[in-house]
Amino acid sequence: MSDPPEANMSRPRVVIVGAGFAGYQTARTLSRITRGRAEITLLNPTDYFLYLPLLPQVAAGVLEPRRVTVSLAGTLPRVRLVLGEADGIDLEGHWVHYTDPEGDGGRLEYDRLVLAVGSVNKLLPVPGVAEHAHGFRGLPEALYLRDHVTRQVELAAASDDPKSCASRCTFVVVGAGYTGTEVAAHGQLFTDALVRKQPLRQGVRPRWLLLDIAPRVLPELDERLSRTADRVLRGRGVEVRTGTSVEEATPTGVRLSDGEFIDTRTLVWCVGVRPDPLVEGLGRPLERGRLLVDPYLQVPGHPEVFACGDAAAVPDLEKPGQYTPMTAQHAWRHGKVAGRNVAASLGFGERRVYRHRDMGFTVDLGGVKAAANPLGVPLSGPLAGAVTRGYHLAAMPGNRVRVAADWFLDAVLPRQAVQLGLVRSWSVPLESASPELARVAGGPPPQSRPAPVTRGTPAATQGADTHAVPDPGRPTATGPRKSAVLDPGRPGAPGDDQPGSADAREPGRGGPGVDGPSPAGSGPGRPATPGADEPASGRSAASGSGESVAYRPMASGSGGSGSAEPEAPGTDEPSPGRPEAPGSDKPAPAAPEASGPDKPRPARPAGPRPDNPPEGQS
Repeated sequence: MSDPPEANMSRPRVVIVGAGFAGYQTARTLSRITRGRAEITLLNPTDYFLYLPLLPQVAAGVLEPRRVTVSLAGTLPRVRLVLGEADGIDLEGHWVHYTDPEGDGGRLEYDRLVLAVGSVNKLLPVPGVAEHAHGFRGLPEALYLRDHVTRQVELAAASDDPKSCASRCTFVVVGAGYTGTEVAAHGQLFTDALVRKQPLRQGVRPRWLLLDIAPRVLPELDERLSRTADRVLRGRGVEVRTGTSVEEATPTGVRLSDGEFIDTRTLVWCVGVRPDPLVEGLGRPLERGRLLVDPYLQVPGHPEVFACGDAAAVPDLEKPGQYTPMTAQHAWRHGKVAGRNVAASLGFGERRVYRHRDMGFTVDLGGVKAAANPLGVPLSGPLAGAVTRGYHLAAMPGNRVRVAADWFLDAVLPRQAVQLGLVRSWSVPLESASPELARVAGGPPPQSRPAPVTRGTPAATQGADTHAVPDPGRPTATGPRKSAVLDPGRPGAPGDDQPGSADAREPGRGGPGVDGPSPAGSGPGRPATPGADEPASGRSAASGSGESVAYRPMASGSGGSGSAEPEAPGTDEPSPGRPEAPGSDKPAPAAPEASGPDKPRPARPAGPRPDNPPEGQS
């Protein structure tokens, strides 16, 4: 039974933005401590928590897609779920603006705010990558890759052209961190299973290449385990090329840094992640794009605002002067501490600082093989594989029996490999700031957002390395308004699966690059002006109070080099070395109606001030 309206008005309001590893754990911990004495709202674009470490097994057909998704409503009974993407935050007015899946806007008032917005694919300034590569950060991307690989093998098996057959059966993965290594390992086993049922031309075999500019695979790990992973991959026929990167991607292949051109229709981009662009517009100090917080995970100057996960730069108290890495392990533990500290600021318990002890990591290499380092003990082979699967079953917040059942069925039955055709190339662009959402044909065009700093909030002048660009054309908010700027689209000719085209209705048709670039006019908001880091100008919703509000800039492709892959966790924590699952606040698909200045704000309940959190209360 729901609480009466009077009870809701008397409870403090907590808004959590994002249901990745950090956001989900924050909601679960806070709900358990407060037991209905706080109104907890979780804003997320999907109704599930994604267990990202098992995503490569979805792409390889080992697990069904729903196995790696955990229902938010089913596992967080005292938490109100709001479907939508945060696109504006007013730190002074204490509200978050969001857009729901159908394009309608809304606003959430808060007394405490937790930003757990996660991260997005990191793009490098490599020509053609944004048009012809796909990332691996969300369920739609995994489903697309499974269909795409299946289609390429089926087309190759029916082809009479040896060159076309070899090109379609060549798969390039860039980034030899945790994600890239697992994608290549599982992908190679998947294509081997496919060609046993559909033999290719004589002399043609599926070819997988794993590239990284680093001197070895899994550079974050102990060198012994890195050698183990390298040996397993090479033993299966995966071409591991270290010290090598991609200089250009084209519709028919990629040019490597050593000058070699690889004919391929598949380019998987796993070079790492960068913080969600929403935090850049807050006008607060940043550390490499991450929001600086104190050891209690609170934002300096705004003690009612907490941040955790990939979007937060949390001081590492064990290594002074450094910050905790962007891994699922840290995000999961951030969430526990954030939940406790939010509760403490409301008078429930004591707050505590974040201290982390590395419990180890696991890397699944497919089949019974893995590389693991639980509690610092290096393991490899079948023993590491058993430890890895046992760890995942213990860490997952749901679906354990179903996951174990799928593993058993995969061991005793032939793997099913059919194209479902649910996700097309144009619906999962690499530069999307919402990898957990697939674009829908005929839906509203994505909007580009500028990144102005919030009025009344000091700009990030110290420690900030990301500059917010104010929108010169945005008038002061005086009432409801709506404006939209259509995205100029991604460059390149329409892909073979462009919505509305004849080829879009024929799953077997091939096309340029990874099934071709996205159709023109439907890109995810890349800047029309030069400079990868400059956000394109577009609509910005008005603040009801007449103040300037920070809006999310679109993810546009810059971001450093290398691979931002992490280390692994301990028990009851998300997998080793994975960046946390995408957060919830990504650019909205349509321009919402902004709230007018006459809309009254609900009265804020009386309670302890966030700048004086009570200590020792229980």
